[in-house]
Amino acid sequence: MAQRKAAMAAAAFFALLAVASLLCAPAAAELVRLEHPAKNDGSLSLLVVGDWGRKGTYNQSRVAQQMGKVGEQLNIDFVISTGDNFYENGLTGTDDQAFEQSFTDIYTAKSLQKPWYLVLGNHDYRGDALAQLSPVLKKIDSRFICMKSFIVNAEIVNFFFVDTTPFQLKYWTHPKDDHYDWRGVAPREKYINNLLKDLDEAMKKSTAAWKIAVGHHTMRSVSDHGDTKELLQLLLPVLQANGVDFYINGHDHCLEHISSRDSPIQYFTSGGGSKAWRGVQNTNEDDLKFFYDGQGFMSLQLDHSEAHFTFYDVDGKELYHYARPSLRKTADHLQASGYVNEE
Repeated sequence: MAQRKAAMAAAAFFALLAVASLLCAPAAAELVRLEHPAKNDGSLSLLVVGDWGRKGTYNQSRVAQQMGKVGEQLNIDFVISTGDNFYENGLTGTDDQAFEQSFTDIYTAKSLQKPWYLVLGNHDYRGDALAQLSPVLKKIDSRFICMKSFIVNAEIVNFFFVDTTPFQLKYWTHPKDDHYDWRGVAPREKYINNLLKDLDEAMKKSTAAWKIAVGHHTMRSVSDHGDTKELLQLLLPVLQANGVDFYINGHDHCLEHISSRDSPIQYFTSGGGSKAWRGVQNTNEDDLKFFYDGQGFMSLQLDHSEAHFTFYDVDGKELYHYARPSLRKTADHLQASGYVNEE
């Protein structure tokens, strides 16, 4: 408790500045780019988990324990969260105890004390969405790196984190009893248009061996939520035009791999961080490779030539493995940074 109070006191002034900046800023801006070096041999290992924040219940703690074991085996570099970080309605503010109860106190394994790169999910938007972006939380737990849309440049791969909740029209027109925190987002059309433009420009600059997009909502899914038509109409063309290899998401509380029939893109859902077992499996226009309705997480191992995906269940059992060679040449003329120098 003393640590929390000290951290909040030290960061309060900066938090106010950050929130003021977010509220006064235009609806979208050039994407923030973070640098995360690959291993010395040029490879990268990470875990992906989504839809988890339930204070350890619904097997969240068991999934976290297995993540710690696999993380140690793979010597992971970081963790990606595909959103819905705190249920049921996000955080109430930066002083919400749920932050520690669902994150700090759960993911305690030594191997998980690495950066966590997180996007917001629809449940996060139902609370104080700006709280998760605040430097106050990073003062409490330095692993927590959450933004709406941003880029992580890990040398051989560029991860494009996409804020997908504003795309869903029903959250704006038919929110039912839910309240969505649209500060810094409204008006919707301008925000989405600016975001798509920024993503397109950033993806065109990327010369990394791999391009991976990460969002909360499904692009393709056979589970409860199914496909997200707004993403198929608006975001997918940008990904396809820029040679994005993989789209990774949560939202549906399952593990699945779907392969596009008309492009090389592969869709991976890792949304089994806690509550699951919805008992729904529908058909899909694209090619379903794997589906598991229960809890679990995913690992991703990359080098210049190959990407390896593995799904694990709540007991750490390997359920499915997928490997693909890089579709683009990674010759010496590609810059080590993964980006074209504009000068």
